[in-house]
Amino acid sequence: MAETEPAFDLSAMLDALPDDRPVLIAGPTASGKSALAARIVERRGGVVVNADALQVYGCWRILTARPSEAEETALPHRLYGHVGRDQPYSVGHWLREVAAVIDEGRRPVIVGGTGLYFTALTVGLAEIPPIPAEIRLEADARLAERGVAAMAGELDPVTAARIDLRNPARVQRAWEVLRSTGRGLVDWQAGTGRPLLPLSEAAALVLRPETGWLNARIDRRFDQMIAAGALEEVRAEEPGFDPIRPSARAIGAPELVAHLRGEMTLDEAIAAGKLASRQYAKRQRTWFRSRMGAWQELTMP
Repeated sequence: MAETEPAFDLSAMLDALPDDRPVLIAGPTASGKSALAARIVERRGGVVVNADALQVYGCWRILTARPSEAEETALPHRLYGHVGRDQPYSVGHWLREVAAVIDEGRRPVIVGGTGLYFTALTVGLAEIPPIPAEIRLEADARLAERGVAAMAGELDPVTAARIDLRNPARVQRAWEVLRSTGRGLVDWQAGTGRPLLPLSEAAALVLRPETGWLNARIDRRFDQMIAAGALEEVRAEEPGFDPIRPSARAIGAPELVAHLRGEMTLDEAIAAGKLASRQYAKRQRTWFRSRMGAWQELTMP
């Protein structure tokens, strides 16, 4: 489901892009970043590369606003919808796949809203030992039984001060690293090696939408998703739906599942889904402000 293009001088921006450098486009949900990436590839060549942690899952197209089949056919796209809903997938997996795309030789236009992906790409990723399966199962059970706040309370103070403690995936990852290695996640990250794509070697753009303008787009797009069949998409995933599963964190999925299970009306689920989307966009903007000060800002509208 394509986004509406962002509201700025697109032609001037395209003309200013260097011909040879990869392009990075970060922005909050519904800000128009995917449409911008498609226009760059259409006009200047290259390949659109996904940097959204939920658009990698094959079970979600409508609900994550993944490019449509027609859009993926019209222009080269990579790393969209290629991961099964139960398949383990991490930023490390993503980085290895991005490296393979870069090796194809076409200029990548890497676009998404997952700040951690861009940080790992441009700053580097710590070589943390693999988490044993039994510790991952222990973490899954602990999170389900005690909740994210309790798990966050068990982290080392340095890591707790640096990560988003409201994000279950980030908290669980930090807990697993501490539990399996005895060292905090931030301590491991301090030994990060050279990044795959330093900022000095890319044209890095971050979209900075005005809050009211973006919230209106978020609400409008959620209504469009419902009209396009998002509820039916969620219905297909509802049997065995597990909120702990990373793929289950698609914005709006838990709320629509609650409706399908008779726990709220459709109108209530839509309102809750819109609220969750706006809250997610706020967290994204906070990450971008704190971590992407060296990126070129594109303000909207």
